[in-house]
Amino acid sequence: MKMKKLLKILGVILIIFVLLLALVPLLLESKIDTIVQRYADNNLNAKVKFDDVSLSLLSSFPKASMSIENLEIRTLHPFEDELLATSKLISFEMPIMELFKDTQDEPINITEILAEETLLTLVSNLDGKVNYDILKPTDTANSDGSSTSAFQFNIENYEIKNSALSYTDQAENLTFSLTQINHSGTGLFTSDLNELITHTDAKIGLATDSTQYLNNNSILLDATIEIDFENEKYTFKDNKGYINALPLEFYGYVQLVEEGQQMDFTFKNPESSFKGFLAIIPEAYAADLNEIETTGNFTLNGIFKGLYSEKTIPQLDIKLSSNNSSFKFSSLPKRVENIMINAAVQNETGILDETYITINNFDFKIDDNSFKSSASIKNLTKEVLVNAAIDGVLNLAHIKDVYPIQLKNQLSGIITTKLNTNFDMNAIEQNAYQRIKSVGTLNVKDVVFSSEDIVNPIQINTADVTFKPGLTTVQSFNAISGTSDIKATGTVKNLLGFLLSDKNLIGNFNVNSNRFRLSDFMVSEVETNDNTTSDKTALKIPQFLDCTINATVKEVVYDNLNLKNVVGQLEIKDQGATLNKVTSNIFDGVLEVSGKISTANDIPDFNLNLGMSQFDISQSFTDLQFLKSIAPIAKVLQGKLNSVIELKGQLNDEFTPNLQSISGNAFAELLTSKIDASKSPILAELDNKINFIDLDRLDLKNLKSNLSFSNGQVLVKPFNLKYNDINIEISGTHSFENNLDYNAVFNVPAKYLGGEVNSLLKRINNSEVNNISIPVTASIGGTFSSPNISTDLTSGVSSLTKQLIEIEKQKLIDKGSDKVTDLLGGLLGGTSQNTTKQDSTKIDSTSNTNKTKVKDGVKSILGGILNKKKKTTTETSKDSTKN
Repeated sequence: MKMKKLLKILGVILIIFVLLLALVPLLLESKIDTIVQRYADNNLNAKVKFDDVSLSLLSSFPKASMSIENLEIRTLHPFEDELLATSKLISFEMPIMELFKDTQDEPINITEILAEETLLTLVSNLDGKVNYDILKPTDTANSDGSSTSAFQFNIENYEIKNSALSYTDQAENLTFSLTQINHSGTGLFTSDLNELITHTDAKIGLATDSTQYLNNNSILLDATIEIDFENEKYTFKDNKGYINALPLEFYGYVQLVEEGQQMDFTFKNPESSFKGFLAIIPEAYAADLNEIETTGNFTLNGIFKGLYSEKTIPQLDIKLSSNNSSFKFSSLPKRVENIMINAAVQNETGILDETYITINNFDFKIDDNSFKSSASIKNLTKEVLVNAAIDGVLNLAHIKDVYPIQLKNQLSGIITTKLNTNFDMNAIEQNAYQRIKSVGTLNVKDVVFSSEDIVNPIQINTADVTFKPGLTTVQSFNAISGTSDIKATGTVKNLLGFLLSDKNLIGNFNVNSNRFRLSDFMVSEVETNDNTTSDKTALKIPQFLDCTINATVKEVVYDNLNLKNVVGQLEIKDQGATLNKVTSNIFDGVLEVSGKISTANDIPDFNLNLGMSQFDISQSFTDLQFLKSIAPIAKVLQGKLNSVIELKGQLNDEFTPNLQSISGNAFAELLTSKIDASKSPILAELDNKINFIDLDRLDLKNLKSNLSFSNGQVLVKPFNLKYNDINIEISGTHSFENNLDYNAVFNVPAKYLGGEVNSLLKRINNSEVNNISIPVTASIGGTFSSPNISTDLTSGVSSLTKQLIEIEKQKLIDKGSDKVTDLLGGLLGGTSQNTTKQDSTKIDSTSNTNKTKVKDGVKSILGGILNKKKKTTTETSKDSTKN
């Protein structure tokens, strides 16, 4: 019974203890929240916020566990409100009794730390300031040396899970990253001499300028580190690691001293298989090493020894070597053999500028093609000095036959080179070609290159290049792409600058071609936002070209145009082409083009002067969309055209002018003698409306016209034509959509206006009336295919009749009233008998009667003119023309 009672008491105590473990955190959480915030405010120059602080005694018993969720730290000036750190969860463990301390006097002692999904973003800006310098000065110690901080760290173990770190040095253009970090450490830190056992795996990246040294490479490290707090010395005792699948062992120490860090490290790869060398290749390009067969050895070892400070680096001696090695992938047909590697990175003085790289050998052989090279690189941080030699044959198609790499672009052909070069990088940057001493030859044969930037592969049949100090000469170049062929010779001033840096390719070339089709060099498909493809084409002049091309091409095919015997000079720079008097034969005439085309912007643009000499009018205004738009009626003309056009605007996706964007001026001279009015609805309708002109016999020789165009509108300035003794003035506007607004003013002599008017002229019988003419205006609207034409011929004839009567009236007034009476009586329907002479007062008294008779006479004449049949009028007009 006593035992039973004891067990019951123990059970009650246990329940009470569990309840206390569950309830105490609820009472202390608000206190912990305040402690964490106060710690951040007292120690950090940064904005700190978190979602929640929780406390648990059960999950970590006999220790207490405190967790901070969704921590975020943002920086202050000069990195205003930038994100420095985020963490999904940071948890701390500590003895339970630590929770009951008065944190105003005693800090809480932390023994374990766990961080999950933590991201650190470290930056050093152009001024050398860093965003992670956020700790406040440690001037808050008590007189007894104790700290007033809310926490004290005596770590026994820690762990970082699925985290990342990035570092950017803007001044040095350097980036370093660790991703997928999983790191843990265990040890006791209760004395001055401690031992820490760590495990790390992560992905590493390293790039500087435009060079990617490490790209998502895997690293693995198991290290035992002895920590001497008193002497600030960290000794790596037993360490094994991997870069990708390359094993490494390293030993040594690093010690913090007043000047910097004193270090002494030795490392080596413990295995000697050549497979270890292939393991260094970045993972993005690495193949499955399990399917590779290798022969030969590979060794990598090195020493870092000396002081790392602001002025010095440790002395270096890193060596890499392989002797007569080979490898072959089981799934590929060819083997790389006779591999010889002998390279070193060394520094014997501790001065950074005196670090140098020596590659005594980097040789290999594929089939019967051997490739040998050597180089030395000095002054790595200042005026980099390069001395290199290449001698060998490289078959580009073998790349995919020996290594399972996915090439973005098709590549094949054979390159043979024998070259020695000696230069400094400053010479390349400064275009000091005289300091670039290259001697040798390069031969290219049957090289085929394809890219998403071009629609057809470029096949270089042959190319021969010679190198001399300061100058590269293209002795011959023969290539085809699609249906286009190119032959060239020329010189290049900065080939190494183009190949080794971001310099443009500067040169002068003479180019010949039998046929050059512009569409052979366009992009055929463009990916849209919905990942579908369209048939849009685009053409960009490469940014890197800075050269002059003297071209002679027998045929250039551009859209639906065939230009023959193209000769001229192109200056290519800044993604633009300047044309200097480029001439060609087209439309049975000669075209000369000068100006500039630019593809630097998203929408290409142009500013050109066109000279057209002896163009076939009908053919050019039918096939050339631009000419068709500014003067569509011209296609009915038979003959030749001379024209000068200044125009600018934008190019569309097909690299043809966007008509709505162009503006400019044009002068045209027609050398023609024929016109086919039946082919033009406008001329046919005009022929219907006006009977005194035969349009097929219109004289257009030496016609000169000026026009301007902008915003889709063409303005034709007034110009004159002549049909026998009829002067014609034409002016107006039309749009590129063919909406018309024109006036044609015909200055028509009276004799062309029909039989009744001619009868009137005979009866007046005065030579002066032969010079009388009236303006007849034809207003032309509608469109070219459906015109709307009206004339003021009726009002013109009425005006003419009144004018004739007034002339004769004034003449006869001087001869006396009888003459006036006789004439008016005759004209207005009176008899021909003689009348008695009257004085002027009688004439006035009968004015009302005479006015009535004049009006009736005019109506009679107009009625005869306007109601006559067209056949009669046409015959009368043509008879007058013949007369």
